[in-house]
Formats: sequence, C-alpha cells, structure tokens
Amino acid sequence: MSNNHYRVGVLGGGSWGTALSVIANRAGSHSTLATRNTNVIQSINERRTNEVYLPGVFIDPAIVVTDKLPDACRSDVIIVAVPSHVLRSVCIVMSDLLSTDVPVIIASKGVERGSLMLMSEVASAILPHNPIGVISGPNFADEAARGQPCATTIACSNKALWDMITYAIGGKLFRPYMTTDIIGTQIGGAVKNVIAIACGIAIGKNLGENARAALVTRGFAEMARLAQAKGGRYETLMGLSGLGDLILTAGSPKSRNMSFGMSIGQGKLKDDLMAMRGRTATEGVIAAESINKLARKLDVSMPICEGVYRILYENAPVDQVIEELLERPFASETI
Repeated sequence: MSNNHYRVGVLGGGSWGTALSVIANRAGSHSTLATRNTNVIQSINERRTNEVYLPGVFIDPAIVVTDKLPDACRSDVIIVAVPSHVLRSVCIVMSDLLSTDVPVIIASKGVERGSLMLMSEVASAILPHNPIGVISGPNFADEAARGQPCATTIACSNKALWDMITYAIGGKLFRPYMTTDIIGTQIGGAVKNVIAIACGIAIGKNLGENARAALVTRGFAEMARLAQAKGGRYETLMGLSGLGDLILTAGSPKSRNMSFGMSIGQGKLKDDLMAMRGRTATEGVIAAESINKLARKLDVSMPICEGVYRILYENAPVDQVIEELLERPFASETI
C-alpha cells in the first residue's frame, strides 16, 4: 500500500513537532508544519533547520512550514505536538477548520490543569466526531529526526486508523506499535516526566545510581496504579509508552525533565529555572501539579510524585522530602 498520497499536518514547531514533520516526510508523506513562532519559520525557510528547538537537523525543502493553521488542517491526518496547556485552545481553533473524518493524533503529554483531563479527553470534548489517537514512547526528538532507530506506541480505537497512521509516518527507523489503550498510554507519558524530575533530584543530591534505580522502579508502580485507577491496562505500562519512556526519560541527562530535577537537587530554584528554560521545562512541572491532584481525586497512593509536587509547589525542602520517603513503612513490593 502506497503512502505517497497522505498529507500530514503537524501543529507545533517545537523539537517533537519538527521531528514528526521530518519523520512523516521520510515516510513519503506530504508534510506541513504549522507554528506561530516566527523565529522557527524564519530559521527553517532560510537555513532548512529549526535552530530554536532542533538545531543541526536538516529539514527537507519539501516540508512546508507555515503560520497559517488552515493550511496544515487541509491534511489527511493531523498530529498535534503543542505544549499540553495550549492543546485546548488549539483544538477549539481546529474545530472550525477540520473535516470530521480527519484523524487527530495527540503527541502532547500531560494532564490538563484544572479539569484533570487527559489530552485525548480534551480533544474528544472539542472534536467529538473526529477519530482521536495518541502517539507516545521513548523518543528523544533529535535522535528520531536524525534517523536513529526508535520505536513508539500509537494508541487508537481500531486497526484501520492505526494502519493509516503507520503508513503516514512509520518506517524502518521509526517503528510504531499498536494498542487500543488510549488511557494507559497517556498516563505513562505524563507520569514519567514527574519521575524523571525525581531521579534528577536524586542525582543532583549525589544519592547514587541505586537510589535512581529504586525511584524508577517504585515510580513505575505509581504510574501503573494511576493508569489502572483511570481505566488503563497494566500491560500497556509494561510497553514502550510506560516502562520504555520511563527508562529513557529518567535515565539520561539529555532528558529535559531529568536535567531540571538535577538542577533542583543542586539547590537551584524552580522559578529561576523556569525563567531560564522557558517552555522546554514546563511539561514535567505542570504534570507534577495535575497528576498529584488526579491521584488525590482517584485515591491513588503516589508518594514519589507527591514529593516532587511538594518540592516544586509548596517549597518543601528537598532533604525533608527525601527523609520522609526513606521513613515510609516497609511494605510489600506489589502494593
């Protein structure tokens, strides 16, 4: 089956959105990247690289970059890769532009502040007639864009939709795997950012690799508990969008969330880091707040995520939170 006829519109000119437009182009699709960032547009048009968010990666001249959302919405499939806190407003604008048969694939990770809705729930509420899917997995944008091999999860309700997305963006070097568990896939993608901050804090405090391994493993248990309470499946969390993404994000200083945590562990202040890093630091920080509230709402025990929340939002001393975690009662590993 040829995919040369697919038009893929990617919304969001950050590192992941830019990478996905490159990946779609590599798969043979006609790729349009929409962004409001004039610096990104200028950089791509003049130098064929996104020096703002994805420096050093060549962007094929066949990839159209535009600030006009309607141009990107005239596509066979839309991939939304904007920060989680602007997803709702983007979907509202799209609702006047999209045909109802156009699938919308969410590449944003997180839980919406206030409503505590997953990204797919936000999109479905505003675009009730469009097929909604999710793409999530252990993918550093620069490696995927450069053509280094990687795998990802595409979560959607049926195989026909998965086939379409796979033909539009999949290839030998970017390998999609299917699940119908849209909820579990998203919980994995959101919680791993918070656990990565925790791991970064541990490394920043020189607590050692044993501590990081313990945080990854117990953090995974928290992720799985929340996913199941929300209606996701445990086996989904054992896959690319859960364990895979957690291993990547909580195991490398290349991860923005882990490096953010390392700075916190070294005594830097959240507000100073946010001012310095801008939007690239916000996903895990926003997730720490919304996931903590969702866990309380669903009565799920998530002590590591709660500790990160208290450090970031209640100015709890890092040493105090670590001490409290270490003083928790001994318990069965399956709890």
